[in-house]
This record gives sequence, C-alpha cells and structure tokens, in this order.
Amino acid sequence: MAETSRGSTRSRASKSSTDNPPIRNQILLRKDKTRNNSLIRIFNVNLKFLLGFGIIAFAIALFFIYQIINPMVEKPQKPRVITPLPAPKLMDLTMFQGEHRESLYWGTYRPQVYFGVRARTPQSLVAGLMWIGVKDGSYFMRHVCQDSDGLKQYGWTSHNGRDYGHQVLIEQTMTLTTSFLKSKDHSSGYGGDWAVRIGAQSDESVPDEEMLNTAHLFFYVADEGGTSLTLGGGVLDIHGDSILASGSRSDVGDWQLHLFSEDVSGVHYSGFKTPHIHNLSDLVQANLAVQARKFGHLLLADTSDDSPNILVFQISARTPFKADIVFLSRTSTRDSRVEERASRLTGTSLTSLLSEKQKEFDNRFKKCFSLSDELGLEPVTVGKAALGNMLGGIGYFFGQSKISLPSTSALNAGDNSVLYWPAELYTAVPSRPFFPRGFLWDEGFHQLLIWRWDLYISLDIIGHWLDLMNIDGWIPRELILGAEALSKVPEEFVLQHPTNGNPPTLFLALRDLISKLKKEKFAAAEARDISVFLDRAFVRLEAWFKWFNSTQAGKELGSYYWHGRDTATIRELNPKTLSSGLDDYPRASHPNEDERHVDLRCWMHLAADSMHSIAELLKMEKDIQKEYSLTAKRLSDFELLNQMHLDSANGAYCDYGNHTEKVHLTWKIAETGSNYPRREFVREVLEKPVLQLVPHLGYVSLFPFILRLIPPDSWILESQLDLISNRSILWTDFGLRSLSKTSSMYMKRNTEHDPPYWRGPIWIPLNYLIVSSLHHYSQEPGPYREKAKTVYNELRSNLIRNIVGNYQRTGYLWEQYDQKKGKGKGARLFTGWTATVLLIMAEAYHEV
Repeated sequence: MAETSRGSTRSRASKSSTDNPPIRNQILLRKDKTRNNSLIRIFNVNLKFLLGFGIIAFAIALFFIYQIINPMVEKPQKPRVITPLPAPKLMDLTMFQGEHRESLYWGTYRPQVYFGVRARTPQSLVAGLMWIGVKDGSYFMRHVCQDSDGLKQYGWTSHNGRDYGHQVLIEQTMTLTTSFLKSKDHSSGYGGDWAVRIGAQSDESVPDEEMLNTAHLFFYVADEGGTSLTLGGGVLDIHGDSILASGSRSDVGDWQLHLFSEDVSGVHYSGFKTPHIHNLSDLVQANLAVQARKFGHLLLADTSDDSPNILVFQISARTPFKADIVFLSRTSTRDSRVEERASRLTGTSLTSLLSEKQKEFDNRFKKCFSLSDELGLEPVTVGKAALGNMLGGIGYFFGQSKISLPSTSALNAGDNSVLYWPAELYTAVPSRPFFPRGFLWDEGFHQLLIWRWDLYISLDIIGHWLDLMNIDGWIPRELILGAEALSKVPEEFVLQHPTNGNPPTLFLALRDLISKLKKEKFAAAEARDISVFLDRAFVRLEAWFKWFNSTQAGKELGSYYWHGRDTATIRELNPKTLSSGLDDYPRASHPNEDERHVDLRCWMHLAADSMHSIAELLKMEKDIQKEYSLTAKRLSDFELLNQMHLDSANGAYCDYGNHTEKVHLTWKIAETGSNYPRREFVREVLEKPVLQLVPHLGYVSLFPFILRLIPPDSWILESQLDLISNRSILWTDFGLRSLSKTSSMYMKRNTEHDPPYWRGPIWIPLNYLIVSSLHHYSQEPGPYREKAKTVYNELRSNLIRNIVGNYQRTGYLWEQYDQKKGKGKGARLFTGWTATVLLIMAEAYHEV
C-alpha cells in the first residue's frame, strides 16, 4: 500500500508540471507579455522549486505517517551462535597452502570404514573396501567399522600421517592386509597418485573348502558430488585392460582407477546412482541378495544405473592372493606417462616402495620417541600401533552442526535448533567403530602425541578446530559433520549447546610448543612457522579464553563451574557434567550457581598461563601480557586455592556446592493417569543439601597436582602422594582408578541404564597427566622428591605392563581398564587418548 501511495503522488506531481496550463492562465500570460521576461523566468523557477519541495515534503510526511500506523516488520537477525568470529582463518595461512595442502590432499581420511580414501575437500571422490566375512558359520558384509563384526583384531600397525600406512584385519577365518601409498610425479595431477595393496590369507585351520578359501572383496569408487563415472572397457577381463573406472574432476583432472593382480581371474561390477554414499553397503548387499535368489551365487549383477556416481567391483580369488589398485590423476595430457606411473605403483616396484616407507617409519619412530631397550620388543610394537592408529584415524569431515537455540528465541518456531555454518574439520578421532568424529577435549590429548611426530599436521588440526569458533568465542564440543558421521550418532546426541564448554585441552599441546620454542628445540623454519601460527591464532585463543572467563565463572572471584548440569532431573543419581569431559564423575548433588569446580579452575590457569607465554613470546603490548600474567597469578595463588577447595583433613582438593550424601536411586510407582501404573527408577533425597566441600576423592582431587600448582615443599604434596599410592583410595596394580573406593558413588550406576563410567575404571589420559607431574616433582628439589620418584616408577611400570598385556591378549587398545583385574573395558580400538601410553613409554612430558 505504501508503494502505491508514493507512486500516485509522484504521478500527480509529474502531470501538473508538464501538461498544458489551464485556459485562464494562458490568457493572463498573454496579457503580461509586455512585462519583464526575467521576472517571468524567476517566477517560473520559484514555482517549480516550491512545487518540488512541496511534493518531497508531502512524500516524507506520508512515509512517517505510514510508519506510525503500520511499523515495518524487522527481518529476523541471524543468531549470534551461528555467526563466525570475524577474524582471519588459520587455514588461510601460507604454511597450510601450496605444497603442504597438496601433500595432504589424498589420505585415509575415512576412519569410520575399515579402509577408505578421500580427498580433503567437500564433495570428494572417495574409495573404499568391503568384503564378505564369516562369523559363526554365517556370512556378513564388512565395510563400516563395527564392534559387532567381532574381528579378532584390526588397525594400523604403522602409519606416517601423510603418504604411507599398513593395516592388518583379522577375521575368524581370514586375515586381510591393506598397504596404502601416495606418489607425486611431475605428470600427475593435484594431490598426486595413490595405490593400495590388498592381501588375503586364510587361516591354516580352515578346511579346504571352496567358499571358505575364496575371498570376496568389493572395491568401490564414488563421487560425492554426483558426477557420473565411466566403467572401464576391460572390467570383465582385467588381464587385457587394467582400467576399472575413469572420470574427470576439476581438482585432479581426468583420472583412472586400475587393478593389477595375477591371482584374480575375473571381476564383477555394479553401478549405482545415489546421493546417499553412507548406505552403500546396503545397496551392495541388496544386489547380491537378488543374485543369490536368482542364480544361487554371491556375485554382483554386472549391471549399472544410468550415469552412475558409484562403481563397485567384486574381486574374487582363492587365497592367498594379493591385488594392487592404483589411482592415477591427470591422465589425459600427452606427457602423463600413464603406463609408466601405473607400473611404478604395482608389482615388485610397489613392494620395494612399501618396504622403504616401512623402514622410514621405523627409523623415525625410534628417533622421535627413543624408547628404552629395557622396555623390550612388545612395548615397541604396541607403541607403533598406538601411533599408527592415531595417525591412521585422522579424518576429514564437512557439514553443518546442529546447535540448540535459547528458549526465548523467536527463530524457527516449534524447533529449538539451528544449523552452524558449513564447515570442514581435519581431526583425529577417539575410536573408529564408536566415535569416528571430532571431540574437542579429546583433541588436546591427541595433539600431545601428534606434534611430536609431525608438527605441521598438528598445527593443521588445531587450526581447523579454532576456525570453528563463533563470534562469542565458543567452539562446539562434538563435531558431527556429514551424512557418514551422522549415521553413527543417535539423534539425541547430535544437538550441541552453546552454553556448555569442554576442557580447553588444546592448550596442553600449545604449552608444549611454547616451552620447546623458548628452549630453541625447533629448527629455524619450524620456530618461525609456530610463531606465525600463534600470532594469527591469538585473537581466537583470546576469544575462547574470554568465553570461558565470562560464561563459566562462579560467584567468587577466581572460581568457575561447568554449566549444563540438569537441575531438574529425578532420574540421575548425580546429575552428569558432560561439559567437563568427566561425564558421571560425582559433583555436588544439587547443581546451582554456588558451585565451584576445582578442575575447571585449573584448566583456566593453564589457559591464562599459556596466553601470557604466547603474548610474551610474540612481544605483544605490555598491557596484554600483564592482563594474562595477573590472571594466571591469581589462579595459582596457593592460599586462595586452598581456601576454596582444600579438604585439610586429608590434603585433598574437592569441588564445592550444594550437596548431600543421602541420595539414592529407588523403584517407585509413577502415576500415569491410566489403569496401568509404571515402575520407575528415580532419585530419592533423604536429607536437605547444604553448601560444603563435595567429599568425593578421585581424578578431580588431583588437578592442582596435575597442573603443578602445589609447591614442592608443601605438606599438601606429601598428602597428594599418599592419596595416589593408597590402595584403599586410588592405587591399583594397573593404574590409578578414577574414583576412590571410599566414595559413596564408587561404581554406582547413575541411572537404570547408565553403568559407572568415571566412577572407578582406569583412564589413560588422566593417568598420563598424573605420571607427568610425578616425574616433574621427582626432579624438583624438596623433601618429597624421592617419594615422588618411587611412586612415579611404580605407576609408570603398572600402566605399561597392563596396556601391553591387554594388547597382546586382545589385539586392541581400550577406552578404559578395569580397576580390579586390569581388563580392557568400554570401546575397543579406542586408540585416541589411550595412545598417550606411548608418551609414558617414551617419558615424553611437559618440561618447564
């Protein structure tokens, strides 16, 4: 309506100034022809000016009247939570471009499958391996890492993170090996070429039956962007033509996929057109099922959809056999030398290259970690597997996180979520079968290992995480990006909450780098690049620190508490503190704003001290240095720390909050409003909570010790050593348990369905931090130096012996270990932070 009104006004004004004047005015003008023409011109100009001014004034008046009567509806603003921090991206740094970026373009960046290759780009060309496995006399398709598959062992025995990796997968009746190698030739396209050698060997105890001694492998190539692929002309006769598939992409140019094998007699195939690559194994199984019903054999149909973006090739052969699959980029140019490049990545030439890479890995491992000969051969094998699985478990993901909105938000009425901006993440993952995605607090522990092996991969990963920071300085604690990652996560765990943090463990790795820089332990080029990285990262690290300092601060100066605990739950024995990373570790029974969490206070000291060290290293303004210096000093104030958190009766540090010990879970009849009442396992509080120190001893009690805030001559240090070495509290022959046996919550379920998690079992990353501090105090002059040394040696020995023993028995590193018998528990193939056992073996700790 407003536009119509303003348009009409302009039309009328235009007509009154340009149409012929009325007849009466014509007569008057004729009568005044004898007057001064200049006066007539002035009169005409003034009249036009007045008319124009009047029209403009009238339009403005109409506009304001309209605004008063019908105010403009404001467009909803984009929520702050999904607004990126307005700072230069770390991934735009020169050190992460050019040769570095190209050298890491292709990789085994699909940790969620048993073997997969992709490029570090959205909508990538991907490849992977499936096979038919036997379990309890039945046949199953293997593709996505699943514990239910029951493989006896699988994982990377060695991997350098860049261009080489060797993996062993042991089925009940067969052993597979995959050896991955990248090659950069001047004729190849961006990212170079790659090859994978697949070997299959039947178990010697398997009867000599055709089916049991025939391996059925399925190698596939797929274009996530939907671009169609071309089937090779000689797929059914690989001895005449080795090309399985070909295609073209803007990143690598024309490409070809070749198969070379003297053991394989033939290949079958199927082509699919679908955007849903994450359920590819279902498509293959359905295809095989149709063939089995029709013809009684498990062979692909040798058919394809029109313009397929996925091609799957079935390679069947009697064991033992091996097959070399080669990907060649930029194959269309005249000087591409396709045959020569393919020949170099197959047969005896590939054997030689793989052997050289394995020797390089072994030599570099020895140089980086210098394991003592006293450890023996088995710990070295486990150490290499720990490193190999850590590096082989690095993945590349792209997508959007699902973020919760404040309840007051008017956006997305009826929905409490919004999507983060599209983002990429290059990250190590905790566990390929259970947690094949990025976890923020795990990542800091991952980087303690990775930076010692490959500095630039570590900085690359840290940079990706920091680039995910929003305008408030918040980073999602768990990144579930893309369809493949989402397919592994229950819906209730997808949503991320911007009020909740996660321990800023990235500072653990940054602290190490700063310390090494100050001691000039890096080559000149590395030192320069670290400084450039820290300089660019400072604005993001500062925003992160200030987010914590403002959103997680407690009532008392210098106190902090983890936000996100459920204050209304009646089903949890002790409301979980997921944001702390310690999940069900017992805190105050009744969460509120009076809480003070000792672990978060110590994490904040680590962050403030690291920020001060960076500012000092980069010679930033004195005010910036002073700000972080004062914060670090306040958080390391020993008297203030003791006032807030020390239980002087036993020399242990505790949380503070509204707490009672008289809480338990009990079965009660719930009123449902129907004729069928329901029994529920709910929390019952038998005593009114009061503000007090929370009397649970465990990992949290040791954080001031872990962050070395206790003076070496303090009686409290002796109490901490007693706490650690007391068998009735934390000590076991396999490592330190997470919660004291004396705690009322020790090994108690938190709900009907939640078994104890951080309430007793042994966790390696916290043991690593404790061992590191024991080593520190064993080097510091003071009355408790020898005692610290004794405890250090015994704990280190117990941890190494138990983890190596479990690996020998099961073939895996585990998420946690049982405190009674030392048996691996939780997720197996949990290489993530459990791999810090390698640092314990190498005695690689933070040096002041």
